[in-house]
Amino acid sequence: MRYLLPLGAFIVLVIFLGIGLKLDPKEVPSPLIGKPAPTFSLPQLHEPDKLFTPEQMKGKVWLLSVWASWCVSCRQEHVYLSEFARMGVAEVIGLNYKDEPEDGRQWLSQLGNPYVLSVIDKEGSAGLDWGVYGVPETFVIDKKGIIRHKQTGPVDPEIIQTIILPLVQTLNGEAG
Repeated sequence: MRYLLPLGAFIVLVIFLGIGLKLDPKEVPSPLIGKPAPTFSLPQLHEPDKLFTPEQMKGKVWLLSVWASWCVSCRQEHVYLSEFARMGVAEVIGLNYKDEPEDGRQWLSQLGNPYVLSVIDKEGSAGLDWGVYGVPETFVIDKKGIIRHKQTGPVDPEIIQTIILPLVQTLNGEAG
């Protein structure tokens, strides 16, 4: 009888562990969806004397792409993000996360720069406010400054075509 309680607790733990192992970390919902984008004022990567704040994007649908030069998955998604940026349906702002600015500039120089501009978040404080789990992450923000989607992990052609592009077109008032 005295072994039933520990055995019951063990069974409950095994069940929760089993459920947890089946969850996809990329599907963790952001508590920021439907809420105003957190504000920040950060120096631009290529013009550190100029600051950027999300308020400057009010009236536009835009993407915030969180990236770093040390991020292997960022390199993987870079070509697809560049293709999206060339479509011209929404501006893409980069948030260079926990990176050395010179490394970020060199990385963009080598791979191409899909961003209208990137900001420096060397300490990661803005990323923390945005609920960044790791890089890359991409946010879609509407004309009123409300976060409408968060993509955890790299974007790829399927994600762009089935999620991001239709959402951006809807937010821009275009036919999908």
